Amino acid sequence: MSKTVLITGASGLIGKPLTERLIKAGYAVHQLSRNMSKANKGAKIFKWDPAEMYIDPHCIDNVSVVINLAGEGIADRPWTNNRKQQIIKSRTGSIKLLYDLLKSHPNHGVTTFISSSAVGHYGDRKDEILSEESEPGTDFLANTCLAWERAADKIDNLGLRLVIFRTGVVLTREGGALPKIAKPIKLGLGAPLGSGKQWLPWIHIDDAVSMFLYAIENEEIAGIYNMASPFPATNKTFTQAVARQIKKPLWLPSVPALFLRVVMGEMSRVVLNSNKTTSDKIVESGFKFKYPKLEAALTNIYG
Repeated sequence: MSKTVLITGASGLIGKPLTERLIKAGYAVHQLSRNMSKANKGAKIFKWDPAEMYIDPHCIDNVSVVINLAGEGIADRPWTNNRKQQIIKSRTGSIKLLYDLLKSHPNHGVTTFISSSAVGHYGDRKDEILSEESEPGTDFLANTCLAWERAADKIDNLGLRLVIFRTGVVLTREGGALPKIAKPIKLGLGAPLGSGKQWLPWIHIDDAVSMFLYAIENEEIAGIYNMASPFPATNKTFTQAVARQIKKPLWLPSVPALFLRVVMGEMSRVVLNSNKTTSDKIVESGFKFKYPKLEAALTNIYG
């Protein structure tokens, strides 16, 4: 009998193609959503509302793997104090809801819990090479990831295999950061941000989805892994690579970091922080990237 996987955030940037890949591979997929009309094709949808701490307990029927992708968008709206609380609570609250459900149903069949985090865990680290063992940062992004991961750590108390992926910028034309980066370039207004020297960990959507399947199918995979290409790019290199793909020149000078801080406030850290991550841990476990190099990844996306 094929495995059944429960996914939160199934209609999101990673969740939708992950659901499609799982179903194609023969998995049954249960999807949690506040909106019952948002079911992905082939998935069985169940109601939940983390803000109200409600979840349909039948969502874990026959489930062996839980994948948690839930969380408010980091850069969707300005970081007011209220917005910051929403961002953190949307991540920690969803995990608590799942934890409480599993704890209250000790006869469940779940053996594996896979949760997202982000490379924002490391803060702004310039040219330091960042492994999973590196110390966390101290800014809001880092504190959000710390709270996110600490909430997931409680899953260990249930005796489940826990995998946490610290995700970089996921490259796809369907949404996320890439279309936002490409838009001004298409308009002839593209330019590196700040010094342009800050490191940007990235991963092609196909590799991100494959890494989740890899974690499901390889039971020796446990703990924390950076979900990013072996070859991070600087902001300047990344901007130049996108410009080449869409055949637009870059003629403007870099956007000053001070200007970005004035316009974006604290949220400027999203584009100015430098994270030079290493993917050695997941590679040494046997995972193979389909698109380890930026040019090949962008060629596939825009080709």
